[in-house]
Amino acid sequence: MQSPQPTPHDKMMFQLNLRQRGISDQAVLKAMEDVPRELFVTSLDRGYAYRDTPLGIACGQTISQPFIVAYMTEQLDLQPSHRVLEIGTGSGYQAAILSKLARDVVTLERFRTLADRARLVLKELKCSNVDVILGDGFDVPDTLGTFDRIMVTAAMEEIPEALLGRLEPGGVLIAPVGPADDKQVLVRVVRTAEGFYRQELVAVRFVPALLGIAREL
Repeated sequence: MQSPQPTPHDKMMFQLNLRQRGISDQAVLKAMEDVPRELFVTSLDRGYAYRDTPLGIACGQTISQPFIVAYMTEQLDLQPSHRVLEIGTGSGYQAAILSKLARDVVTLERFRTLADRARLVLKELKCSNVDVILGDGFDVPDTLGTFDRIMVTAAMEEIPEALLGRLEPGGVLIAPVGPADDKQVLVRVVRTAEGFYRQELVAVRFVPALLGIAREL
């Protein structure tokens, strides 16, 4: 049976919902409009791609609900000159959004299946400024250097000092923090001359960030 396809009305309500929930950055809204979300979900879920809900993808992971994608992106305060690190590629949807707003995006994924699939979709969309790397988000290779912005898309119990150290002065990191089975909060960290300024934003629910590269999948 052929899966339903998103309609123009779905896409219109998608944008309206983002605005009604407080997303006001026009560049973020345009990126959300320009990236075809249906390409990043399973074929059976394409008819639901523009609903404001997370959806399951391979390897037991999820694609975050559109509002959270837009909110986290807006909180990064991206500039066209920025170099961005994403921890947790997943479907590649968030990386595609970031690619519209930043100079370069490096995204790490521990599951080879997800990394390979995301790489193909991003290539199809001509997101040539995104580099998908199979790797461990808790052990970012030194060769990748530092970043103006960092986004973590899976819940960490604590943000590793080593990851904070990858921020450039004035850089911003946003991550869900908390245990897998308890309260989680979205945290925004800014690297200042005095240290790190931490702000708790909203309650969230993310799949847990896991150590290492997956042996299978």
